[in-house]
Amino acid sequence: MKLNDYKLIFYTAGLIGVLLIASPALADVIHRPSGELYSELYLLGPNNMADNYPFDIEQGQNNSVYVNVGNDMGSSVYYMLELKFRNETDSSPNSALGTPSSLNSLYEYKFMLEGGKSWESLLTFSISNDTISGNQSVISILVINGLSINVDKPSVWDQNATLFSYELLFELWAYNSQTNDFSYNNRAVDLQLNLTSTDL
Repeated sequence: MKLNDYKLIFYTAGLIGVLLIASPALADVIHRPSGELYSELYLLGPNNMADNYPFDIEQGQNNSVYVNVGNDMGSSVYYMLELKFRNETDSSPNSALGTPSSLNSLYEYKFMLEGGKSWESLLTFSISNDTISGNQSVISILVINGLSINVDKPSVWDQNATLFSYELLFELWAYNSQTNDFSYNNRAVDLQLNLTSTDL
């Protein structure tokens, strides 16, 4: 080999070495294309597993679920999680239009979550002052994490499904710095509930 060939090999090896040493610093400057950016929202049962979700509820019975949010937006996000309580006739979120339910929020969480991280909280709930008369039921008070909330929510007996249908609705919102307010994130999950009674 000639001297120029050795110089070329030496320069090439040196350049590769410099790039390998500098690669961690370059990773902060050069961002590779990423996949879809999104937020996750899901519920787990009382054992922190995807089973044994509360369904049949009655007065004085304590129920619980774990609510989880994952941030895959690529940066920190300030989230608000709203909890709503609906019956079969109340509005629900429209994923096609990206609009939330028109119901008022009964309970909310606000938290900052770094990109790539997840948040989890145990939510406990119970009902009190419920009545069942003929084909109609009414839940008067919903207790969420120890906070009693007047809801006075009626439900009509569903002959086909054989239940008094209620739903805990969780909606995810994210802070929008352009509007200085929270915007609906088009993420919602619900927990279907059936009011029962020991008198039935």
